[in-house]
Amino acid sequence: MTLPELPLSTPSLLFPAISLLMLAYTNRFLGLAAVVRALHANWQSTQEPILLAQIRSLRKRIQIIKHMQTMGVLSLMFCVASTTLLFFKQQTEGQITFGVSLILMLASLSLSLMEIQISGAALDLQLRDVKCRDQ
Repeated sequence: MTLPELPLSTPSLLFPAISLLMLAYTNRFLGLAAVVRALHANWQSTQEPILLAQIRSLRKRIQIIKHMQTMGVLSLMFCVASTTLLFFKQQTEGQITFGVSLILMLASLSLSLMEIQISGAALDLQLRDVKCRDQ
């Protein structure tokens, strides 16, 4: 079975999307790093056990974000390789590397979804003692 020809422009379309996604991941990482630093300083002065639980959750989220970033960078690298292979008329290899790029991007987005769920659950825990007037 032969696949239809993959134009050179198709993998190139992902470059801006992957770049913006990587910027969002980096901003997330930097935001968490600032929270971790503040919590760590607070924990050093108070030794509150609740802070340790929050720090553990943040550590897990940072690990997930690092994996998200890794998958995103690998996706971009495979996308570049695909574009290069297609440029040199290596259609089959270009299609395979583009497929790998898409799978890596899907993995990165799946990890992002997981991190968002953990983040939401952590915020719910933080606000569990707050009663809203609307309820």
